[in-house]
Amino acid sequence: MTLTVFRPAAAADVEDAYNWYESQRPGLGDEFMAAINTAVVSIAENPLGYPIIHRQTRRLLLRRFPYGVYFRLLDNHPIIVACMHGSRNPIRWMSRQ
Repeated sequence: MTLTVFRPAAAADVEDAYNWYESQRPGLGDEFMAAINTAVVSIAENPLGYPIIHRQTRRLLLRRFPYGVYFRLLDNHPIIVACMHGSRNPIRWMSRQ
């Protein structure tokens, strides 16, 4: 399995979403994190299985939560650049390196 790295902005995205879900219902943030962990494993196992949506950025959509995990490959290692709600303006992650 390949090592997957979160850029600091992506880690902040995940933390913000976790905190929001946890504030809605205790334990829901943990369920969100479980979905993120499943996504990270899936990306690590098959990074080319996800479509390129902008330049070299690929996206995995979470099943239960309306979030996309955006990543690029650097020397065949996934680098997660954003974790954004589906209704967010995509310009927010497009400028991230």
